Amino acid sequence: VLIGHPLLYRWLYALDEDFRKLFKIKAEFDTVMDRTSENTMKYARFVASVCRQAGLRHLDRAAVAKVVEYGSRLASDQSKLSTRFNEVSDVIHEADGWAGPDEQVIGAAHVQRALAEMEHRVNLIEDRLQELIARGVTMVSTQGAVVGQVNGVAVYDTGDHRFAKPSRITARTFAGRDGVINIERETALSGAIHSKGVLILSGYLGGKYAQGRPLALNASIGFEQVYEEVDGDSASSAELYALLSSLAGVPIRQGLAVTGSVNQHGEVQPVGGVNEKIEGFLTTCRAQGLTGEQGILIPAQNVQHLMLSEETTETIQAGRFHVWAVSHIDEGVEILTGVQAGARRADGTYPPDSIHGRVDARLEGLAEIMRRHGRP
Repeated sequence: VLIGHPLLYRWLYALDEDFRKLFKIKAEFDTVMDRTSENTMKYARFVASVCRQAGLRHLDRAAVAKVVEYGSRLASDQSKLSTRFNEVSDVIHEADGWAGPDEQVIGAAHVQRALAEMEHRVNLIEDRLQELIARGVTMVSTQGAVVGQVNGVAVYDTGDHRFAKPSRITARTFAGRDGVINIERETALSGAIHSKGVLILSGYLGGKYAQGRPLALNASIGFEQVYEEVDGDSASSAELYALLSSLAGVPIRQGLAVTGSVNQHGEVQPVGGVNEKIEGFLTTCRAQGLTGEQGILIPAQNVQHLMLSEETTETIQAGRFHVWAVSHIDEGVEILTGVQAGARRADGTYPPDSIHGRVDARLEGLAEIMRRHGRP
């Protein structure tokens, strides 16, 4: 019997002829299972079996519920439970250690303490990155409003810890014919998926505003103070918001962050790491002072993946931090700017005071500049 990662299996199967002869039967095991009543009961039985086999104190009902919630958080899905039982078992063992010598059972507070302590031991890098933001070395604003600037959030994985850190995304727009310029790509710091996401922005702009005239536009987009490779398309909606803000001349609220990819029709698409992104930006806002107006925009499809920490949930329920679920760029830009996106009218134009109306007018002005001065 050989147990290993699916990727290793595929490599061995493709490259080693003897491997196919020796290991003829393959069985795949998933890392998640459905969170049904039956499986939840099985999870509780697993918890009890760990306690019996290791000689630990048993968990009360509230503590078992905490472990089940942790299983869903590991799966990053409200409707799933993780089958990474070694990690679940580690929580149970540590919770027993945090229970006092005179206590007969492990309570929910002990499980919560175990989870917090386990995270604290491995989050040094996260703490240092957040410290740089708090000291103003890494520039991230959580108050005020700025044209062409939005907070994106990126997930980092150190192997035993996943966390997110906000970063500033900026856009500048001016006359030209080069379209959207991805600064990361020009400096060889953009991965293939990120570059694809930026190219999709050009498709959105062309489809939205260039049906009756050429798109006479130069636009630069960059991640400020990011010096490693940028990959993934989860910031493409944030990049589009920055572009629209720059073109419309309308400032974006800096107390908000954005995650979500976008397609050429402006539909916001789901991304990974949504829990880490919410909690990462909340940490930054808390360090700079919660105002009750800060929050984050996530794709509507990611609501089912929300498994937030107890502290984060309490902060949101108290109205000190907010999470908006959006399905289209028009919804998001209205939250970010406080200005109506604007629907196309029968004559093909947009309301002049709307976001799309202002963008359309600016692009017409840039086209006129190019007609007067020709190609630079």
